[in-house]
Amino acid sequence: MVIETNITKMLGIKHPIIAAPMGPFNTTHLTVAVSEAGGLGVISHASDFEKSIKESMQDRERTLKVMKRDMEYVVEHTDKPFGFNIRTSRVQIDAPLLCKEIPKFIMENPKLKEQCVYAITSAGSSRVLPQTKSFQKLKESGSNIKHFHVAPALWLAGKCADTGVDGVVVTGTEGGGHQSYEEVSTLVLLQQVIQKYPDLPIVACGGFATGQGLAAALSMGAGAVAMGSRFIASVESEFHQTYKEIVPPAKAQDTILATGAFGPIRLWKNPYAATHPKVGSKEEKMAMEKKTTIEEFLKESKAYRLIYEGNTEDGAVLLGQSIGIINSIENVSDIISSIVNEAEKRLKSVYSNIK
Repeated sequence: MVIETNITKMLGIKHPIIAAPMGPFNTTHLTVAVSEAGGLGVISHASDFEKSIKESMQDRERTLKVMKRDMEYVVEHTDKPFGFNIRTSRVQIDAPLLCKEIPKFIMENPKLKEQCVYAITSAGSSRVLPQTKSFQKLKESGSNIKHFHVAPALWLAGKCADTGVDGVVVTGTEGGGHQSYEEVSTLVLLQQVIQKYPDLPIVACGGFATGQGLAAALSMGAGAVAMGSRFIASVESEFHQTYKEIVPPAKAQDTILATGAFGPIRLWKNPYAATHPKVGSKEEKMAMEKKTTIEEFLKESKAYRLIYEGNTEDGAVLLGQSIGIINSIENVSDIISSIVNEAEKRLKSVYSNIK
Protein backbone atom coordinates (compact mmCIF):
# COMPACT_ATOMS: atom_id res chain seq x y z
CA MET A 1 0.00 0.00 0.00
CA VAL A 2 0.97 3.65 -0.36
CA ILE A 3 0.34 6.51 2.07
CA GLU A 4 -0.85 9.41 -0.08
CA THR A 5 -0.93 12.94 1.35
CA ASN A 6 -1.12 16.53 0.15
CA ILE A 7 2.69 16.66 0.25
CA THR A 8 3.28 13.44 -1.72
CA LYS A 9 0.86 14.65 -4.39
CA MET A 10 2.35 18.16 -4.46
CA LEU A 11 5.93 16.92 -4.87
CA GLY A 12 5.25 13.80 -6.90
CA ILE A 13 6.87 11.39 -4.42
CA LYS A 14 5.85 7.90 -3.34
CA HIS A 15 6.41 8.19 0.43
CA PRO A 16 5.81 11.12 2.82
CA ILE A 17 9.46 11.20 3.91
CA ILE A 18 11.88 14.04 3.17
CA ALA A 19 15.57 14.36 3.98
CA ALA A 20 16.24 17.36 6.18
CA PRO A 21 18.91 19.72 4.77
CA MET A 22 22.15 19.21 6.67
CA GLY A 23 24.55 21.92 5.60
CA PRO A 24 27.38 22.75 5.72
CA PHE A 25 27.89 19.03 4.98
CA ASN A 26 27.53 17.57 1.51
CA THR A 27 24.51 15.27 1.08
CA THR A 28 24.56 14.55 -2.66
CA HIS A 29 24.81 10.76 -2.51
CA LEU A 30 22.22 10.74 0.27
CA THR A 31 19.91 12.86 -1.89
CA VAL A 32 20.06 10.29 -4.68
CA ALA A 33 19.47 7.40 -2.27
CA VAL A 34 16.43 9.00 -0.59
CA SER A 35 14.82 10.00 -3.88
CA GLU A 36 15.48 6.58 -5.41
CA ALA A 37 13.80 4.97 -2.38
CA GLY A 38 10.62 6.98 -2.96
CA GLY A 39 11.21 9.83 -0.56
CA LEU A 40 12.52 13.30 -1.38
CA GLY A 41 16.25 13.86 -1.21
CA VAL A 42 17.50 17.38 -0.50
CA ILE A 43 20.82 18.89 -1.53
CA SER A 44 22.32 20.80 1.38
CA HIS A 45 23.73 24.33 1.38
CA ALA A 46 27.21 22.84 1.63
CA SER A 47 30.73 24.13 2.12
CA ASP A 48 33.63 23.01 -0.05
CA PHE A 49 35.65 21.07 2.51
CA GLU A 50 37.92 19.80 -0.24
CA LYS A 51 39.51 23.26 -0.32
CA SER A 52 41.47 24.91 2.46
CA ILE A 53 39.71 27.53 4.60
CA LYS A 54 41.91 30.21 3.01
CA GLU A 55 40.96 29.10 -0.51
CA SER A 56 37.30 28.97 0.44
CA MET A 57 37.38 32.47 1.89
CA GLN A 58 38.96 33.83 -1.29
CA ASP A 59 36.46 32.13 -3.62
CA ARG A 60 33.24 34.12 -3.17
CA GLU A 61 31.28 31.74 -5.41
CA ARG A 62 32.47 28.50 -3.81
CA THR A 63 29.08 27.36 -2.46
CA LEU A 64 27.39 28.23 -5.77
CA LYS A 65 29.86 26.02 -7.61
CA VAL A 66 29.32 23.22 -5.09
CA MET A 67 25.52 23.36 -5.41
CA LYS A 68 25.64 23.40 -9.22
CA ARG A 69 28.00 20.43 -9.18
CA ASP A 70 25.75 18.55 -6.76
CA MET A 71 22.62 19.21 -8.83
CA GLU A 72 24.32 17.91 -11.96
CA TYR A 73 25.36 14.77 -10.08
CA VAL A 74 21.84 14.11 -8.82
CA VAL A 75 20.13 14.30 -12.22
CA GLU A 76 22.84 12.04 -13.64
CA HIS A 77 22.11 9.36 -11.05
CA THR A 78 18.33 9.47 -10.57
CA ASP A 79 15.27 10.50 -12.53
CA LYS A 80 13.25 11.05 -9.34
CA PRO A 81 12.19 14.37 -7.76
CA PHE A 82 14.55 16.13 -5.34
CA GLY A 83 15.08 19.50 -3.67
CA PHE A 84 17.73 21.91 -2.42
CA ASN A 85 18.31 24.15 0.60
CA ILE A 86 19.54 27.72 1.00
CA ARG A 87 20.18 29.26 4.41
CA THR A 88 19.01 32.88 4.22
CA SER A 89 20.41 34.23 7.49
CA ARG A 90 21.70 37.82 7.64
CA VAL A 91 25.17 36.39 8.33
CA GLN A 92 25.04 33.97 5.38
CA ILE A 93 26.85 36.19 2.87
CA ASP A 94 26.43 33.80 -0.06
CA ALA A 95 22.64 33.49 0.28
CA PRO A 96 21.68 36.34 -2.11
CA LEU A 97 23.96 34.92 -4.82
CA LEU A 98 22.53 31.42 -4.46
CA CYS A 99 18.94 32.70 -4.47
CA LYS A 100 19.63 34.61 -7.67
CA GLU A 101 21.77 32.12 -9.60
CA ILE A 102 20.40 28.67 -8.70
CA PRO A 103 16.93 29.33 -10.22
CA LYS A 104 18.70 30.47 -13.41
CA PHE A 105 20.79 27.29 -13.41
CA ILE A 106 17.65 25.16 -13.04
CA MET A 107 15.98 27.02 -15.92
CA GLU A 108 18.93 26.25 -18.21
CA ASN A 109 18.82 22.49 -17.62
CA PRO A 110 15.63 20.67 -18.73
CA LYS A 111 16.29 17.68 -16.44
CA LEU A 112 16.83 19.95 -13.45
CA LYS A 113 13.70 21.89 -14.25
CA GLU A 114 11.69 18.68 -14.36
CA GLN A 115 13.14 16.98 -11.28
CA CYS A 116 13.92 19.83 -8.87
CA VAL A 117 10.53 20.32 -7.23
CA TYR A 118 11.39 21.57 -3.73
CA ALA A 119 13.24 24.68 -2.60
CA ILE A 120 13.61 24.81 1.18
CA THR A 121 14.96 28.00 2.76
CA SER A 122 15.93 28.19 6.41
CA ALA A 123 17.73 30.04 9.22
CA GLY A 124 16.60 33.44 7.95
CA SER A 125 13.89 35.24 6.00
CA SER A 126 11.34 33.39 3.87
CA ARG A 127 11.24 36.39 1.50
CA VAL A 128 14.80 36.28 0.11
CA LEU A 129 14.29 33.52 -2.48
CA PRO A 130 10.78 34.36 -3.80
CA GLN A 131 11.68 38.04 -4.17
CA THR A 132 14.37 37.29 -6.76
CA LYS A 133 13.34 37.79 -10.39
CA SER A 134 15.05 34.54 -11.35
CA PHE A 135 12.89 32.46 -8.98
CA GLN A 136 9.75 34.28 -10.13
CA LYS A 137 10.64 33.52 -13.74
CA LEU A 138 11.28 29.88 -12.85
CA LYS A 139 7.82 29.60 -11.28
CA GLU A 140 6.21 31.33 -14.26
CA SER A 141 7.98 29.06 -16.76
CA GLY A 142 5.89 26.04 -15.89
CA SER A 143 8.22 24.56 -13.28
CA ASN A 144 6.53 22.51 -10.54
CA ILE A 145 8.98 23.79 -7.92
CA LYS A 146 7.45 24.53 -4.51
CA HIS A 147 8.95 26.87 -1.92
CA PHE A 148 8.92 25.78 1.72
CA HIS A 149 10.55 27.56 4.66
CA VAL A 150 11.61 26.16 8.04
CA ALA A 151 9.44 27.49 10.87
CA PRO A 152 10.78 26.61 14.35
CA ALA A 153 8.25 28.92 16.08
CA LEU A 154 4.58 29.82 15.66
CA TRP A 155 5.26 33.46 14.86
CA LEU A 156 7.74 32.40 12.17
CA ALA A 157 5.09 30.18 10.60
CA GLY A 158 2.93 33.31 10.45
CA LYS A 159 5.64 35.24 8.63
CA CYS A 160 5.98 32.37 6.17
CA ALA A 161 2.24 32.33 5.51
CA ASP A 162 2.30 36.09 4.92
CA THR A 163 5.12 35.61 2.40
CA GLY A 164 2.97 33.22 0.38
CA VAL A 165 5.13 30.11 0.75
CA ASP A 166 3.82 26.85 -0.68
CA GLY A 167 4.35 25.20 2.70
CA VAL A 168 6.35 25.17 5.92
CA VAL A 169 8.64 22.73 7.69
CA VAL A 170 7.61 22.89 11.34
CA THR A 171 10.59 21.87 13.43
CA GLY A 172 10.65 21.51 17.20
CA THR A 173 13.50 21.84 19.64
CA GLU A 174 14.18 18.07 19.63
CA GLY A 175 15.74 18.36 16.20
CA GLY A 176 19.45 18.51 15.47
CA GLY A 177 21.08 21.67 14.19
CA HIS A 178 19.82 25.22 14.61
CA GLN A 179 16.68 25.80 16.66
CA SER A 180 14.43 28.61 17.87
CA TYR A 181 14.96 30.61 21.07
CA GLU A 182 11.42 29.58 22.17
CA GLU A 183 12.40 25.89 22.61
CA VAL A 184 8.93 24.49 21.91
CA SER A 185 8.67 20.74 21.24
CA THR A 186 7.55 19.40 17.87
CA LEU A 187 4.46 17.84 19.46
CA VAL A 188 3.17 21.21 20.69
CA LEU A 189 4.46 23.40 17.85
CA LEU A 190 2.93 21.18 15.18
CA GLN A 191 -0.49 21.44 16.81
CA GLN A 192 -0.14 25.20 17.20
CA VAL A 193 0.65 25.74 13.52
CA ILE A 194 -2.06 23.34 12.28
CA GLN A 195 -4.68 25.02 14.47
CA LYS A 196 -3.78 28.51 13.26
CA TYR A 197 -3.04 27.67 9.61
CA PRO A 198 -5.19 24.60 8.81
CA ASP A 199 -4.85 24.97 5.03
CA LEU A 200 -1.07 25.43 4.95
CA PRO A 201 0.86 22.33 3.74
CA ILE A 202 3.11 21.18 6.57
CA VAL A 203 6.16 18.96 6.88
CA ALA A 204 6.91 17.92 10.48
CA CYS A 205 10.54 17.84 11.59
CA GLY A 206 12.40 17.26 14.84
CA GLY A 207 12.36 13.89 16.61
CA PHE A 208 11.24 11.67 13.71
CA ALA A 209 13.00 8.38 12.99
CA THR A 210 10.35 5.65 13.22
CA GLY A 211 7.02 4.53 11.78
CA GLN A 212 5.34 5.50 15.04
CA GLY A 213 6.58 9.06 14.58
CA LEU A 214 5.41 9.24 10.96
CA ALA A 215 1.97 7.91 11.91
CA ALA A 216 1.70 10.48 14.70
CA ALA A 217 2.65 13.39 12.42
CA LEU A 218 0.18 12.33 9.73
CA SER A 219 -2.55 11.85 12.32
CA MET A 220 -2.05 15.41 13.56
CA GLY A 221 -2.34 16.86 10.07
CA ALA A 222 1.19 17.02 8.66
CA GLY A 223 1.66 15.79 5.10
CA ALA A 224 5.16 14.35 5.59
CA VAL A 225 8.08 14.20 7.99
CA ALA A 226 11.64 15.41 7.46
CA MET A 227 14.50 13.46 9.05
CA GLY A 228 18.12 14.39 9.61
CA SER A 229 19.73 12.20 12.27
CA ARG A 230 18.04 9.03 10.94
CA PHE A 231 19.59 9.62 7.52
CA ILE A 232 23.00 10.54 8.95
CA ALA A 233 23.07 6.99 10.32
CA SER A 234 22.66 5.46 6.87
CA VAL A 235 25.08 3.55 4.67
CA GLU A 236 24.79 6.00 1.77
CA SER A 237 25.24 9.30 3.64
CA GLU A 238 28.54 11.11 3.11
CA PHE A 239 29.06 11.72 6.82
CA HIS A 240 32.27 10.31 8.27
CA GLN A 241 31.96 6.81 9.69
CA THR A 242 32.95 7.99 13.18
CA TYR A 243 30.08 10.50 13.02
CA LYS A 244 27.59 7.80 11.99
CA GLU A 245 28.77 5.41 14.70
CA ILE A 246 27.87 7.91 17.45
CA VAL A 247 24.18 7.34 16.75
CA PRO A 248 23.22 3.69 17.46
CA PRO A 249 24.50 3.52 21.06
CA ALA A 250 23.46 7.09 21.95
CA LYS A 251 20.66 8.19 24.27
CA ALA A 252 18.27 11.10 23.74
CA GLN A 253 19.97 12.85 26.67
CA ASP A 254 23.29 12.85 24.81
CA THR A 255 22.51 16.12 23.00
CA ILE A 256 22.35 19.68 24.31
CA LEU A 257 21.38 23.11 23.06
CA ALA A 258 24.51 25.20 22.53
CA THR A 259 25.32 28.40 20.61
CA GLY A 260 25.72 28.14 16.86
CA ALA A 261 26.19 30.48 13.91
CA PHE A 262 22.48 31.39 13.73
CA GLY A 263 21.46 31.06 17.39
CA PRO A 264 20.70 27.98 19.53
CA ILE A 265 21.93 24.74 18.00
CA ARG A 266 21.43 21.14 19.14
CA LEU A 267 24.71 19.24 19.28
CA TRP A 268 25.95 15.92 20.54
CA LYS A 269 27.70 16.37 23.89
CA ASN A 270 31.45 16.64 23.38
CA PRO A 271 34.24 19.07 24.38
CA TYR A 272 33.29 21.45 21.55
CA ALA A 273 29.65 21.69 22.63
CA ALA A 274 30.71 22.22 26.26
CA THR A 275 32.63 25.37 25.28
CA HIS A 276 29.58 26.90 23.53
CA PRO A 277 26.97 27.53 26.25
CA LYS A 278 23.50 28.29 24.94
CA VAL A 279 22.81 31.89 23.91
CA GLY A 280 19.88 33.41 25.78
CA SER A 281 18.26 35.67 23.21
CA LYS A 282 18.47 37.02 19.67
CA GLU A 283 19.72 40.35 21.03
CA GLU A 284 22.50 38.60 22.94
CA LYS A 285 23.47 36.65 19.82
CA MET A 286 23.62 39.80 17.66
CA ALA A 287 25.82 41.48 20.27
CA MET A 288 28.14 38.47 20.15
CA GLU A 289 28.30 38.67 16.35
CA LYS A 290 29.43 42.31 16.46
CA LYS A 291 32.37 41.34 18.67
CA THR A 292 33.39 38.31 16.60
CA THR A 293 36.78 38.71 14.92
CA ILE A 294 37.75 37.08 11.62
CA GLU A 295 40.09 34.81 13.58
CA GLU A 296 37.20 33.62 15.76
CA PHE A 297 35.02 33.12 12.68
CA LEU A 298 37.69 30.97 11.05
CA LYS A 299 38.06 28.96 14.24
CA GLU A 300 34.32 28.22 14.23
CA SER A 301 34.45 27.24 10.57
CA LYS A 302 37.22 24.81 11.43
CA ALA A 303 34.90 22.98 13.85
CA TYR A 304 32.76 21.79 10.94
CA ARG A 305 35.79 20.85 8.88
CA LEU A 306 37.04 18.75 11.80
CA ILE A 307 33.86 16.70 12.06
CA TYR A 308 33.83 16.32 8.28
CA GLU A 309 37.26 14.71 8.72
CA GLY A 310 36.03 12.48 11.54
CA ASN A 311 37.21 14.37 14.64
CA THR A 312 34.22 13.89 16.92
CA GLU A 313 35.96 15.39 19.95
CA ASP A 314 36.79 18.85 18.63
CA GLY A 315 34.18 19.17 15.89
CA ALA A 316 30.57 20.39 15.96
CA VAL A 317 28.45 17.22 15.86
CA LEU A 318 24.90 18.14 14.83
CA LEU A 319 22.41 15.49 16.03
CA GLY A 320 18.88 15.54 17.41
CA GLN A 321 17.22 13.76 20.31
CA SER A 322 15.93 11.10 17.90
CA ILE A 323 19.33 9.41 18.24
CA GLY A 324 17.78 7.79 21.31
CA ILE A 325 15.45 5.75 19.05
CA ILE A 326 17.89 4.89 16.26
CA ASN A 327 19.60 1.56 16.86
CA SER A 328 21.49 0.80 13.67
CA ILE A 329 23.17 2.13 10.53
CA GLU A 330 21.09 0.90 7.59
CA ASN A 331 20.59 1.34 3.87
CA VAL A 332 18.32 4.25 3.01
CA SER A 333 15.86 2.02 1.16
CA ASP A 334 15.51 -0.21 4.24
CA ILE A 335 15.07 2.81 6.52
CA ILE A 336 12.27 4.25 4.41
CA SER A 337 10.45 0.97 3.76
CA SER A 338 10.50 -0.05 7.44
CA ILE A 339 9.24 3.37 8.57
CA VAL A 340 6.42 3.40 6.00
CA ASN A 341 5.39 -0.20 6.78
CA GLU A 342 5.28 0.48 10.51
CA ALA A 343 3.33 3.73 9.98
CA GLU A 344 0.74 1.86 7.89
CA LYS A 345 0.31 -0.72 10.67
CA ARG A 346 -0.08 2.00 13.31
CA LEU A 347 -2.59 3.99 11.26
CA LYS A 348 -4.68 0.89 10.49
CA SER A 349 -4.60 -0.14 14.14
CA VAL A 350 -5.85 3.26 15.27
CA TYR A 351 -8.53 3.30 12.56
CA SER A 352 -9.79 -0.11 13.71
CA ASN A 353 -10.53 1.42 17.12
CA ILE A 354 -13.11 3.76 15.61
CA LYS A 355 -16.58 2.22 16.06
